[in-house]
Amino acid sequence: MSSAVLVARGLSKDFTSGGQRVPVLSGLSLCVRPGESLAVVGRSGSGKSTLLNLLCGLQAPKEGLITVAGESFRRPRKSSERSDDDARWAELRRRSIGVVFQEANLMPALSLVDNVRLRAHLAGHATGGERGWLERLGVGAEADRYPDQVSGGQAQRAALAMVFAMAPALILADEPTGSLDRHTADAVADCLFAMQGDSGCALVLATHDSELAARCDHLLDLSALDPAGTE
Repeated sequence: MSSAVLVARGLSKDFTSGGQRVPVLSGLSLCVRPGESLAVVGRSGSGKSTLLNLLCGLQAPKEGLITVAGESFRRPRKSSERSDDDARWAELRRRSIGVVFQEANLMPALSLVDNVRLRAHLAGHATGGERGWLERLGVGAEADRYPDQVSGGQAQRAALAMVFAMAPALILADEPTGSLDRHTADAVADCLFAMQGDSGCALVLATHDSELAARCDHLLDLSALDPAGTE
């Protein structure tokens, strides 16, 4: 069996609101291997986006262990470890973790092809295949246009091209079709799963869309694990 790309053990996270501690995640564990996809579902406020932020190092858990592509991070940690952890997370996001947001995260001053080229370069890969990625995702004709000159669905496909051009071990997708109409959302989802299957990377997908979640290999329902004990 292939080694896991992503392992989380005993993750806990809370926030403070109005002077009160609000638990979001408590004792959460998961494992995703190469080629596998995991759908993270749950009611609003159950912690889907928070979990993805933890899994790419944009937020730190209160407790727990996260291992991504062989790099491990444990909380609580010593204060002297903070800068080292931050640097390792930044390197993982640059080379190994591709993040897809609800809104396409494109640089407005660059054309679609230049956005893809920059992402591949930052990940340490040779450039030159950017137009090929856009072609495979159905937006090759828009390659030289800027983000404000294309539709939302076309921009989201370009965002996927950016992620796949970096050849990540792990893709974290946070409501990647949430702002799109049904037809466009289905087309973007088809691209995402097809490319993920071809590349063999791991995928963690946070979504409210039950049809999209059903396409994943595994399901994690955070509402069933609600640490606050509410529905």
